Amino acid sequence: MKNGDNLFSILIAEDDEDDYTLITDAIKSSKNKCQVNWVRDGEELLEFLNSTNDLGVGKKKCPDIILLDLNMPKKDGREALEEIKSHPQFKNIPVIVLTTSQAKMDIQKINDLGANSFIQKPFKYADFSSMMESFFKYWIHTVKLP
Repeated sequence: MKNGDNLFSILIAEDDEDDYTLITDAIKSSKNKCQVNWVRDGEELLEFLNSTNDLGVGKKKCPDIILLDLNMPKKDGREALEEIKSHPQFKNIPVIVLTTSQAKMDIQKINDLGANSFIQKPFKYADFSSMMESFFKYWIHTVKLP
């Protein structure tokens, strides 16, 4: 958990509802208390982030971490990542690419764009759950975020 009483905030950018459900089920089963927000494409992701620029009544909290799928409609994960990492307020938010892609070209591209990690989505639920537990151990309990 971040900063005492503040819930760790995860923004999931994922167009596939089944994958979103797998991620949130893994979050619930991990017993880590998190605030989870969901967007379905890169445009919604950037709109969400921009809505956090001016915190006030009813405004959203900027996420502590972003889980980003690469292959989304409207604006894909590569385009969204490039915009996030070039924005002065958002560039320090850790972005974890969580995708089915295994392409070396994708791995190189997202690393060049400044992603913090590239994780291939496991196909089996048990493997997915185990991967998410490792994710929590590292990103919530080990890493000190800004």
